[in-house]
Amino acid sequence: MNATIPKGEPVIILLVEDDPAHAEIVRRNFANFRVANRLMHVPDGQQALDYLFHQGEFQDPNKSPRPNLILLDLRLPKVDGLEVLKTIKADADLTQIPVVVLTTSAAGIDMAKAYGYHANSYLVKPVDFPSSFN
Repeated sequence: MNATIPKGEPVIILLVEDDPAHAEIVRRNFANFRVANRLMHVPDGQQALDYLFHQGEFQDPNKSPRPNLILLDLRLPKVDGLEVLKTIKADADLTQIPVVVLTTSAAGIDMAKAYGYHANSYLVKPVDFPSSFN
């Protein structure tokens, strides 16, 4: 993967988040800070893997372009976020995509596992995440 993004091109961000309120907060904050991006959102770990490997409803790469960044929740339905992270970082075509874990879990074991699976960063959402960004 080419790590540089052509000047003037939007950054493609894959947001893997099952909580609609949290996803909306991320969307609003990118818009408020005028971040030039294209935010793609999937609500569970299986859809994240389908998106990244162009499977199922995400077979068309024009509709599901390769992300430049992945924002990944840990507590996800269907496939856990740590398993998604492990799969991404084990794949030669995906491993260079930066993955930022964005979760409510401040548990040391989760953080250690995420970094052990080569997360690029680990950010803990505030407990009152929705109200903290209004």
